[in-house]
Amino acid sequence: MGVALNLLVVGATRFFLRLAFDSASNSPRVPGFGGEGGSAGGAVSGLLASFRNPIVWLGLIALPALWWVFARTPFGLRLRAVGEKPDAAASLGVPVRRVRTIGVLVSGMLAALGGAYLALDQHQFTDGMSAGRGFIALAAVIFGRWEPLRVAVACLFFAAAEALQIRLQGTELLASQFVEMIPYVLTIVALAGVVGRSVPPQALGKTE
Repeated sequence: MGVALNLLVVGATRFFLRLAFDSASNSPRVPGFGGEGGSAGGAVSGLLASFRNPIVWLGLIALPALWWVFARTPFGLRLRAVGEKPDAAASLGVPVRRVRTIGVLVSGMLAALGGAYLALDQHQFTDGMSAGRGFIALAAVIFGRWEPLRVAVACLFFAAAEALQIRLQGTELLASQFVEMIPYVLTIVALAGVVGRSVPPQALGKTE
């Protein structure tokens, strides 16, 4: 489902971009959170400035909230059940398709927060601006073995790789093409060491 949605939105975002703004490349500029950026003399540091963005706080709150939902609520139990043993869940009266659909919708809404942050941080939406981050997010889920806390650590690992390649772009240590490859190469290396040891939900990819 994650791969399918990633492929779908590649065309869907361009379609709605043209529909809303009559452009296939980018939207008009928007202020975003915190304006267009501070001056060189009185700018708040990047880390502190990021906490002025409510989407950052939503993301931080979402992590313990998701852990609590999965581990402590009836819906979380049902969601895990329909991913592991859908037949057993159905025998107990759990509406498997409905619970799965809700799970996909909620995950899509949370993923959309990342896209909204990226667009507001850049002060406009640009076609293809995610640059494959959706697939890296899927890799983070596999690397984190489908557990919220582990996935959060995996996301920080891949984010550090992204920050590293941005820093190295301002130097001449490596050719820019190799620098841009760093996050994706690390993703492949990380998955190569995890695949086989990471156990996915038993019903993953099965429609019935």
